[in-house]
Amino acid sequence: MILATPPRPLVMGVVNVTPDSFSDGGQFLDPDAAVAHGLQLLRDGADILDVGGEATSPRAIAVTADEELRRALPVVERLAAAGATVSIDTTKAIVARAAIAAGARIINDVSGGLFDPEMADAIGDATYIAGHLRGRSIAEVFAAEPVGRAARPLDWATVADELAARLAALPAVAQGRAWVDPGLGFGKGADPEANLALLRHSGDLGARLGRPVVVGASRKRFVRRAFGVRNDDVAGLDAASVSASLEAIAAGANVVRVHNVALLRAAIALYTKQ
Repeated sequence: MILATPPRPLVMGVVNVTPDSFSDGGQFLDPDAAVAHGLQLLRDGADILDVGGEATSPRAIAVTADEELRRALPVVERLAAAGATVSIDTTKAIVARAAIAAGARIINDVSGGLFDPEMADAIGDATYIAGHLRGRSIAEVFAAEPVGRAARPLDWATVADELAARLAALPAVAQGRAWVDPGLGFGKGADPEANLALLRHSGDLGARLGRPVVVGASRKRFVRRAFGVRNDDVAGLDAASVSASLEAIAAGANVVRVHNVALLRAAIALYTKQ
């Protein structure tokens, strides 16, 4: 079991075992490549490795549980055997159960249980990250995004209230181990201000819910737009992602999920010395 409240901000490194993730799809589809990448993230300073076998971007193609397991499970098993604290990034209860049996200790569910009603029963002794979104599938989530200047973005208090409802649907024992994620980019659109406003209220969200807060801004659409990063500028996007992650930490986030762990660790080291 993971500590209910991390004593310091934790860094979660992303291991996408997918062909269509928005930033690195296909790079680590081979299990050997994914494991090697995960071990490098550990050397770079990751506290947690978040392994995902299904992409959750606007253009992602849904996959079956069998395919998700085929991609992710060998990677989870090998990284856990190597001593890593592994999180399984999934919205499916059957995948969560198998990953926990293979050594994962955290379930990172961007849907907060909305996509699979059996997820609440799959948590067991794991730490559960309840993400915020609206809808019953990734397609629904992005189809309902606010569009145009007249659209009203979700404020942090509304997100907190809806996350509270997701936590209340969990077994009582699991509620004490749950973390929450405001779901930046998930149904909030690519508008920088709407997403940054949620990020800047990370501490308020945690205080309202009495739960540690996970923030995943890394390489998302709103970060690219907020910092004016070109589509082909990965280095610039990682630098912008680090800035957003540091802002989340300053606002009270307990865990930050990133692709470039080494760059964030260097920035945190500099940030904490000031």
